[in-house]
Amino acid sequence: MARIAPLPRDEISDLEDAFGPVEQRMGFLPNSLLTMARRPEILRAVASLAQVARTGTVSSELKELVALVSSTAAGCRYCQAHTASNATRAGAEAAKIAQVWSYEASDLFTEAERAALRLAHHASLVPNQATEEDFEELRRSFDDGEIVEIVTVIALFGFLNRWNDTVATDLEPRPFEVASTVIAEAGWEPGKHGTPSPA
Repeated sequence: MARIAPLPRDEISDLEDAFGPVEQRMGFLPNSLLTMARRPEILRAVASLAQVARTGTVSSELKELVALVSSTAAGCRYCQAHTASNATRAGAEAAKIAQVWSYEASDLFTEAERAALRLAHHASLVPNQATEEDFEELRRSFDDGEIVEIVTVIALFGFLNRWNDTVATDLEPRPFEVASTVIAEAGWEPGKHGTPSPA
């Protein structure tokens, strides 16, 4: 059970402008935002950064896989479920999502994808393990603007991983279902985020 309860959506209708784009992208409204809504300025800042992280020329599929590797490295089960769900919505095949933690060995990943996922992995460890070699590998496939996009996703999930793991945010039905189907064999389980009640 969440350590801070999310607010009922009908009590915060003045925040629909912030909720709408997130709900459209994800297919549901995350409980994390309903909890952040206790401080609307924080909610708006996070929702805005999440939208900005989805702009640019790096594909949405790769960004979601970067977020999934980042969340896996950080150990946040809530964000792992969300990013697996988002990756399916971005067009990633279930097999690729399931094997994302095996990106170095799996033939489902290109060298460019491996470079981005490697940075996500190394940058999400504590202490940070990103190296000059990681950036050299990235520059073989991405320009500096695209690298900024990738690092923005990693940094956004640095915040979201800490938030949701600390608050023990309750998991919603859709990401729970996707994670249970797609990444459970790779070791995912909901942990403190619980099993959601049917919607």
